[in-house]
Formats: sequence, C-alpha cells, structure tokens
Amino acid sequence: MDRDSTPRAADLAGDLDPRGPIARPSLHEAIVTRVRDMIIEGILAPGTRIHEGNLGKELGVSRTPLREALKFLASEGILELSPGRGAVVRQFTPKDVHDSLIVLGGLEGMAGRLACQHATDAEIREVRQLHDRMIEMYTKRDRLPYFKLNQGIHAAILHLSKNEPLMYLHGILQGRLRRIRYIGHEGPEKWAAAVADHEDIIAALEARDADRLASALAAHMERSWDRIRDGL
Repeated sequence: MDRDSTPRAADLAGDLDPRGPIARPSLHEAIVTRVRDMIIEGILAPGTRIHEGNLGKELGVSRTPLREALKFLASEGILELSPGRGAVVRQFTPKDVHDSLIVLGGLEGMAGRLACQHATDAEIREVRQLHDRMIEMYTKRDRLPYFKLNQGIHAAILHLSKNEPLMYLHGILQGRLRRIRYIGHEGPEKWAAAVADHEDIIAALEARDADRLASALAAHMERSWDRIRDGL
C-alpha cells in the first residue's frame, strides 16, 4: 500500500455515535454504519430476517439505497442474502468463531511484529491517542463508542504493519466477528479484562517489543474466546 494512501490511526475507529438522525456526506456509508451498529448491539439478532420496508421507514431512507447497503454488509460476511428470504443476519457456530479467533490471533501477532519494525513514532502516538480515547469511553461505560475505538486500535496496528495482504485478510475476519467480539465485553469483569489486555498491547507497541506485542495480541484473542464462548 502506498504510504500516502494509508489511513491515519485516528481515522480507523469509525463513526462513534450510533444515535440521532443520519447526517453524513455519504448516504450509503450512513446506512451501512447504522445497520452494522444494529447488528453489533443485537437489535438485529443472528438469524433475523430484515424487512426492507420496515427498516427503511425506521431509518428514513428509500428501499434502493438500503438494498445496496445490505449487499455491502453481505460482502462483509455479517448478512446472508437468499432469493427466498432476502437479507438475514448471519449466525455463526461456536466452531466458526473459535477457528476465526485462532486465525485472527496469528494475523495480529504477525502484524504486531511488523508494526514494531515499520511504524513511525508519530504513528505509534496516534494509536496511543486511540487507546486513551477508548479508556475515556470505558470510564464513562459508553459501550458502543468504546467498542469502535477498540476495533480501531486493532485495525491501526494492522495498518502499521504496512502489509496490504495481511490487512485484507484481517479485515475480512474482523468484520465478520464484530457482533461476536462485542459480546465479549458484557459484564464488568469481562470488560475490565479486555481493557487490561489492551493496556499490555499498547505498552508493548510503545516499547517496540516485537515478541511481547505478538504474544499479547495472540493471547488477547485466546482470552476473547474464553470471554464469549458461554454466550454463543
């Protein structure tokens, strides 16, 4: 990836406020973000068939842009499209999730090593800023903005690897597991444990300790499975 085209870490957390009227430059992006958030928060539960007419009325958009947004979300792997049922929120088996987390841990560990080699000091500071904002949301118990910053940190570390194939593969799996990863923060003990993992991750990145960062990222995925498996 060309360096000038690499997103800044601060841009990777996405839209942090799922509430209020849609007011974004791109209607497509706005609809995608809103429906994705509804899936992450469980408003649209796994297995739910999406009624385009009702959802369009709720969001205040017509069927055509909504349908295009649903196609995009299907390409991310969080919806399934079928001729008979239309769009359905995808259901994952525990094995699907566990297998995906194993692969994510390997990809993130590899990315962490590369990030320690290739990231500039300024880029690492941007990840620290994301982390500090995430901690602010944790302190406020503002869960969805916290989660988006959390996922933004993982994406930022992948971007610091400067390895486009690695980013691509990671993006596919991370996108599919958004809802699953979100439930890993349910309950104060699980949430505190996830925050502690991130404290270790950011400390290792700032120290440019490749072994420690790779280990912390892989262990974070292993513990993510422990935190979510009972809720599947």
